[in-house]
Amino acid sequence: MPSISALGTVAEHAPSADRDRRLAEVVVAELTSAGLARHFVPRRWGGAEGGFAPLLAEVAAVGEACASAAWVGMLWAAHARYAALLPEEGRRELWGGSPDVRISAALMPPSGSARPAGGGWRLTGSWACVSGIDSAQWLLAAAPEPAEDGGRVRVFAVPAGEVEVADTWDATGLRGTGSHTAVVRDVFVPHHRSFSQAALLRGGDAPGLARCHTVPAQLAGGPLFCAPALGAARRALAVWSQWAAGKAPGGRPHHDSATVRETLALASAYIDAAGLLLERAAHRADTEPVTPALVTGNQRDAAVAAGLLTDAVDRLFRTGGAHVRDGGGDLNRLWRDVHTVASHGVLRLEPVAAAYASAAFGTDAPARTSAASRSR
Repeated sequence: MPSISALGTVAEHAPSADRDRRLAEVVVAELTSAGLARHFVPRRWGGAEGGFAPLLAEVAAVGEACASAAWVGMLWAAHARYAALLPEEGRRELWGGSPDVRISAALMPPSGSARPAGGGWRLTGSWACVSGIDSAQWLLAAAPEPAEDGGRVRVFAVPAGEVEVADTWDATGLRGTGSHTAVVRDVFVPHHRSFSQAALLRGGDAPGLARCHTVPAQLAGGPLFCAPALGAARRALAVWSQWAAGKAPGGRPHHDSATVRETLALASAYIDAAGLLLERAAHRADTEPVTPALVTGNQRDAAVAAGLLTDAVDRLFRTGGAHVRDGGGDLNRLWRDVHTVASHGVLRLEPVAAAYASAAFGTDAPARTSAASRSR
């Protein structure tokens, strides 16, 4: 867990991250020192082989200081979990010098092309929305094999020095993530720096792996993706509460208003409920047997939690006075960040509900219906 002083540094630079569309170097250094990048790295390479519940708590804490920093740090951890699927020589190349290696990734949807070459592949393509690419040391990029070879998707590890960054990120929220476009131009990737995307989706199956490396990607993806929004919503409630404790024109406290009191009750309950859902999901990811019901239940809880958090910050934003809603203020940024997190495809309720219903009823009919509705 980052220290109090580290979180203070992250919070101090949150407005500039939003303005500059990237994390300050000192923030990158603090997050790296806190161990986010090494959280899932195998112990053999100096990592922690950590659990999902501790990471959720850590990311939420960083999210209270800066949602963009929390998002990037969470992804460093998640991408190291995927990189652990590389062959032995590839893992040595990544972590032989240090487990604190920052990895960005572009995995969904796959893009570009990979054609076989002697001892490996020639990789070409561009991948949008690659969070933290400016501060990454490696990129994991998913690309399909040639159709004549089966068209299977593989994940390739590319050193940052062989990746170009196109400045394309100018989103409403999570602006500090610097989620620009990564461009790779005919780079050779040896076999030991590649693995199948199917292995990532199902989890590793080699003997002796830690649990965090054997579970499917979707088991804890949703809760971890939602964790920055949980922290940001908690901070939004604190900012709003400072305003509510102050006095309105005429000298009466803002919280003398029934609307303000109702907002406090509902927003705080929604945020607490979201936290409980996410904490339970992370605990289950660490401990319970992996079944389709567990995976889709965790996906459901993350999507519902995201909805609760957006509802909470919407209420805070609407009820706060003009000053607390100032365009350059903390509440405005936090509101934008929570909504941007909740808009991620992993946290969309419609496909998650279809998958959950399919597991619950033992049928794929809801999933087919959902896909058809999205295609129109």
